Amino acid sequence: MNLTQSFGRGYGRFTTIVLCLLAIGLSAGAPLRPALAQSGATRKTSPPAPDNDKPNRTLPDEKPSSKPSAAAQEGQDPNRPLGTPRRRPPTKEPTTDDDGNVIALTTTVVNLEVVVYDKKTGRIFTDLKPANFTILEDGVKQDIANFQVGDSAITLVMVLEYSRVIGPLIFEVLEPAAQFIERFARANDYISIVPFDIRPKVLTDFTNDPATLRSSIALLYRNFPAFTESNLFDTLKFVIKGGKLDGEDYTGLEEVQGRTAILLIALGIDTFSRINYDQARKIVENAGVPIYCIGIGNLFYKLNDPRLAPETNLTFLQAFNTLRTFADSSGGRYFPVTFVGELPTTLRSIDALLRNQYSIGYEPTNPRREGKRRKIEVLVDIDGDGKPDNKRLELQYRRSYVEPGGGDGKRKQ
Repeated sequence: MNLTQSFGRGYGRFTTIVLCLLAIGLSAGAPLRPALAQSGATRKTSPPAPDNDKPNRTLPDEKPSSKPSAAAQEGQDPNRPLGTPRRRPPTKEPTTDDDGNVIALTTTVVNLEVVVYDKKTGRIFTDLKPANFTILEDGVKQDIANFQVGDSAITLVMVLEYSRVIGPLIFEVLEPAAQFIERFARANDYISIVPFDIRPKVLTDFTNDPATLRSSIALLYRNFPAFTESNLFDTLKFVIKGGKLDGEDYTGLEEVQGRTAILLIALGIDTFSRINYDQARKIVENAGVPIYCIGIGNLFYKLNDPRLAPETNLTFLQAFNTLRTFADSSGGRYFPVTFVGELPTTLRSIDALLRNQYSIGYEPTNPRREGKRRKIEVLVDIDGDGKPDNKRLELQYRRSYVEPGGGDGKRKQ
């Protein structure tokens, strides 16, 4: 089946019906806590009244501390609401002339995030230099314009599905996510957490304070999702391209300098996004931002199989393919998870991959601007003998992008 065709007009309607059935079935099998807010109202960040019938579960290491947070140490208001801007990663400034007028760029810098590891042993190569890499675009060699090693600072956005459908999995997903993000943050990193249901919500803007990151995820667990819908495509567009949300302007990852990545934990089902699958795929493919997808569809299906209608198999199959396609086309990786115990191991693998990416940029020699697809090939010479060693290597990077059309130029592809 052609994946693009499977996301036709009928898919959104069918998915909506399936999700409604899922929500009804799950609510019949287990009581849900009160929603954060009614549809159309502003979400409340205060936790609901305690449920005495439910055991009190807390995220690991969530203990009060007398040590001031990073925000307080930097002179910021520690009571500032989550989701308001704190730190901003460096972004690409527009080119201007002597009079301050913005100059339209006619060149495109193509950025690749490349991970190199041995096929047999799985060993990741961490000490490679620009001379070890050869970049081909449509078979033509390209000059490397910029190169960053994997241990340099990274701007990461953790995108978490937070819909009612995955309500029974909230703790199982958030606990390892909180542990991962707290360990992952380093001094020069920029990390943001964006949960989504019918719309994205910037829970915490860019920071590297482990306490802020941990408390942000803990806030999600203390509440409960308000909506059944999950608009995955719109959320990815917002994270990559930026935009205005809740009165704040946010910069998209495609405009951020240096190494960038998205960690997505979701079912992969989209309901009412304003953009369609093809548009979302093009945005993902052209952004130059690798997406590491953890698909929890198998885990959800395993826990709820007796209550699911047989026709939901197609919905989950499409969701799996969506996440895999987004990961592959962006240069990231897809990790399907079936058991709760797999999540910590999967997150450790992603940690290793993120910390060992080579960020490589080049300016294409082909001046064509017709909106056509260009193929990318990366050759790696490990031993420096002048011959590529790709036969014994596994390379992770995006294999193509769509060139600008109509004479438009972009800084990053």
